[in-house]
Amino acid sequence: MTSTMTRTATSELFEPIKQAKRARIGLYSAGLQAYWNQFPGLRDRLADYGRFIERRLSVWGDVFNVGLVDTEASGRAAGEWLQSKNVDIVFCHAATYATASMVLPVHQLCDAPVVFLNLQPAARLDYDRTTTGEWLAHCGACPVPEYANAMNRARIPFRVVNGLLGLEETPAISLADEVTATRPEAVRAWTEIESWARAASVARTFKHARFGFLGNTYGGMLDLYSDPTMIQAQTGLHVEVLEIGDLQQLVDGVGSSDVEAKRSEVMAMFEISSDSASDPIARRPTDEQMDWSCRVAAAQERLVREFDLDALAYYYHGAPDTKEERLQAGFIVGHSLLTARGIPCAGEGDLKTAVAMKMCDILGVGGSFTEIVVVDYEDETILLGHDGPFHMAIAEGRPVLRGLGLYHGKQGTGVSVEAKVRTGPVTTLNVTQTADGRLKLISSEGRSTDGPTMRIGNTQTPIRFRQHPDDYMSRWFAEAPTHHCAMSVGHNASLFSKVGELMAIDHVAL
Repeated sequence: MTSTMTRTATSELFEPIKQAKRARIGLYSAGLQAYWNQFPGLRDRLADYGRFIERRLSVWGDVFNVGLVDTEASGRAAGEWLQSKNVDIVFCHAATYATASMVLPVHQLCDAPVVFLNLQPAARLDYDRTTTGEWLAHCGACPVPEYANAMNRARIPFRVVNGLLGLEETPAISLADEVTATRPEAVRAWTEIESWARAASVARTFKHARFGFLGNTYGGMLDLYSDPTMIQAQTGLHVEVLEIGDLQQLVDGVGSSDVEAKRSEVMAMFEISSDSASDPIARRPTDEQMDWSCRVAAAQERLVREFDLDALAYYYHGAPDTKEERLQAGFIVGHSLLTARGIPCAGEGDLKTAVAMKMCDILGVGGSFTEIVVVDYEDETILLGHDGPFHMAIAEGRPVLRGLGLYHGKQGTGVSVEAKVRTGPVTTLNVTQTADGRLKLISSEGRSTDGPTMRIGNTQTPIRFRQHPDDYMSRWFAEAPTHHCAMSVGHNASLFSKVGELMAIDHVAL
């Protein structure tokens, strides 16, 4: 199972400003009506299995359980009911043998993606004592090929999870040992089911999401340019176009008490650097720089709340010696604070990477704004990072604030974040756009190492991917990625693949 972010003593600082949507999960169990009179107790037994699955699923979403579908007519009724509940995904529990004529109508009338659950209650039958009724409670695999054939001929995509049900007690009616919760076949199956449910939460959240686009895209970064209509069409999110004046007006309204409150938040989350021994432009932040960053950060949070944002892509160059230049120079600290509280902020106006960061954040695995910094051929790692923002909930230790005498390639001076993602398994997620205008997900699993980094006020994390850096880069570049990506903790390629399937976005794992 992909682990979620470890909470620290400052967990209250990571409290989301806006909660992700819980998935709406459809569930039904498939059975054959003809069996109920023939084998007393079978129907109730299978219904109990379905309620067990419902309880497990309810951890990850709101479950709408039809119960048993055992005729063609009940299948049609189930499909209409699930469609009316606006479910994001449907799990069909293959509880025993049932004809495809009962199952196919469910998915012809409900257009949510479907996953068939072939979860056998016992690892092995008690062959000497098993009756026909006992066997029928364990033969869920029998009809799955029939369902697969019918779904394929109806051109309805489907997936199957195979394994054990994972009960912690054996029902009184059973003749076999059904305690399978800790068996690998149950653990593996439920890990897969959890991934589907969590991925459904991503799909639902995006259908209701509002992404701010503040300013413009960094001029000339052609890979970043995107059509907001195209992104809405393929993800469901709304792009709210914001003006720099919207933020400036909020900055003007920030009082001294607001600045002090934000400074307390900053001091609890960051360390303040001394002067860099190597880079003359990286210095201890001045009081003026800190005050301005905190003032802008207070306004940035107000902007998010006023426009009900779920994420933000931003960039504003600002002519020299103007209010706009000074305002954008104070962005990084506040946007890092917002990213840590569930509002991912992507610099340089990179809307697609804001999508990647939000996917990671909904799944509870972080999502920090990164690009290639440099290759370390001695350690065979690639340093990934940026001048901010950073997802502080996945940091190794406390991030550091440095004052920069200039932002390379940009206007102004100010405070930047120096940090690395914690050591261990990581996955990068890239959202790019193909020549035919389709979004594509690219994920790469690796490990964050404890290798050296620079002290220049930028985030940097050394990553050892599964191939030599040159081989990895050749494969990555061949997929025509956006040059930014989101870094998450854990190995999440399978999870991202499911997000892509539920959102009809292609996914490539490197």
